[in-house]
Amino acid sequence: MKKRIKCTILSFCLLVLFGHVNLASSATTPEIEAIFNWAENSFSDLFPSHQTTQIIDPWAFRFYPPTGIYVGAQNNEIFVLGGPWGTDNPTFIDTIPNLTAQVQSSGGNGSVPGCDTSDIPAGMVITQNGNVVNITTNGQCVVVPNPENNNFCGVPAQPAATGVSVLSSTSVNSLEIKGIEINTPGIPNPFESASESITNSKFCEINAPAELTNQIVNSNICFDMTDQFGPLPSDIPGVTINPPITTTFVATATNQVVTDCFATDATVISDSVTGETWIRGTDGNFVQSGF
Repeated sequence: MKKRIKCTILSFCLLVLFGHVNLASSATTPEIEAIFNWAENSFSDLFPSHQTTQIIDPWAFRFYPPTGIYVGAQNNEIFVLGGPWGTDNPTFIDTIPNLTAQVQSSGGNGSVPGCDTSDIPAGMVITQNGNVVNITTNGQCVVVPNPENNNFCGVPAQPAATGVSVLSSTSVNSLEIKGIEINTPGIPNPFESASESITNSKFCEINAPAELTNQIVNSNICFDMTDQFGPLPSDIPGVTINPPITTTFVATATNQVVTDCFATDATVISDSVTGETWIRGTDGNFVQSGF
């Protein structure tokens, strides 16, 4: 078994190195992507810079030219080849379930370059393949400890000016609300109002990291908002309440490089180096926030 694995993965490596295979980028499982991303963030000396996951059936793998290291996934297991592990035999690291548990318990959660994921709630997984970031709760509804902070792919602070400005626009594809229903015409649904607000909001980042360039962020998440509403009375006229109160949110945010954030239709502007923030006022002018 070990010999067969060795021959297979070495054959793949030789094909890649000599360019005889046209590799196709392909989305792998969220667990595999989370493990690969976590390895990049936690062991940057071995896995420097973000690499796209490649597929040569039955392997999903990434290759790091500066160190000559491959990390690959097959049959629910993770292997490495090259660098300190040598090129004679692929080294078995652990099973995907075990490594997934380790990633989540360490707080890394498979964070991706260009995203500050330090405040993401338990149960949420963020992965990246190429320039596409996927945020999911895998069909489960998770409790949000800090509901006012809903940017789970926030821009990390930068140590120096990058000279890059990026405008992010969000499109809400669907919003499903369960547990609370407005039955009286004319009474606004707060969830629908929030969806409209998100749809119409655009954020521009000054001195953005290069990883944000042309980035696309897909979100498919479900939040359990029961605690945020507290013990709501069940006899509110025109309102039917049947906890838990949840909202499932599917959206896509696209990033584009702009010359000047202040010349865009952004709602909020931030500088990732200075931490300054500007908010567009009702008169259309930007006002610097004191927070």
